[in-house]
Amino acid sequence: MERRDIEIFLALTEELHFGRTARRLHVSQARVSQTIKQLERRIGAVLFERTSRRVELTPIGRRLADDIRPGYEQIKDGVERAVAAGRGLAEPLRVGFSSPLAGELVLFAASVYRKQHPAAGEVLLHETPLCDPFGLLRSGELNLLLAQFPVTEPDLTTGPVLISDTRVLAVSTRHPFAKKPSVRVDDLAGDKLLSLSGPVPDYWLDHLLPPTTPAGHPIERGERAATRQELLALVGAGRGVHPAAAHEVRYYARPNIAYIPLDDAPPLEYGLVWRTTADTARIHAYAKAAVETVRRQGGPQDVCAECR
Repeated sequence: MERRDIEIFLALTEELHFGRTARRLHVSQARVSQTIKQLERRIGAVLFERTSRRVELTPIGRRLADDIRPGYEQIKDGVERAVAAGRGLAEPLRVGFSSPLAGELVLFAASVYRKQHPAAGEVLLHETPLCDPFGLLRSGELNLLLAQFPVTEPDLTTGPVLISDTRVLAVSTRHPFAKKPSVRVDDLAGDKLLSLSGPVPDYWLDHLLPPTTPAGHPIERGERAATRQELLALVGAGRGVHPAAAHEVRYYARPNIAYIPLDDAPPLEYGLVWRTTADTARIHAYAKAAVETVRRQGGPQDVCAECR
């Protein structure tokens, strides 16, 4: 028996329907019927009872399925492991994330990745520091990073947008903004935006912390923080305000911090990033799984709502 013949036979034992079996294996229904007839002639016994309403295994067909399935699964697993090794999929994949929701999406995508590639290695998660978003990626400690965009680095490649979220402004509960239903970017003139220390690209920082209002008024930048906890401590102490993604509200709720919708600010977007010189099949396989995860949830605009 050829491997494809075994595959068709075993699929039919599960589907018990020639049409569904053909669709599942992407072959014609005639091919399924022909294969089963050839197997029955070779064995000399009927394997399936067929009527116009149903298909059922005969006792001989059931015994044949029980006898050959373990061997077939062993061969299938061996081939999948060999393919995964040949493509580099068998190695662990280290994926970084820069926000809580990004971490959740990394895990969801990892499940899809492992289902699509059962022999693939483990997906390991690492949180990247705010003050050095690309350091772990460039050092090789990470294979992939689900980072906040924009990313326009000459040595890094970016994938499509996977998460898109509205912005809020984190302020002290003693701040005048805390009593407002929402604020606009023009309202930030005269206030201080808390900034980030470390090797953060200027263009990235300008996107997160606009240097001017839409009307052209300068927005002052205040103290710098290296970690999210430092940033939140400064906000709570009234030392400045800080824009954030709306999904962070449920992860970083504090009694001394209020999150106010920032109406006219562009959304914060996140996508996968990897070193251009370390482009591999497993990176593309995981990226494809991440895109599939987002597609199932309705697109990048809806990932946040799905995860809440």
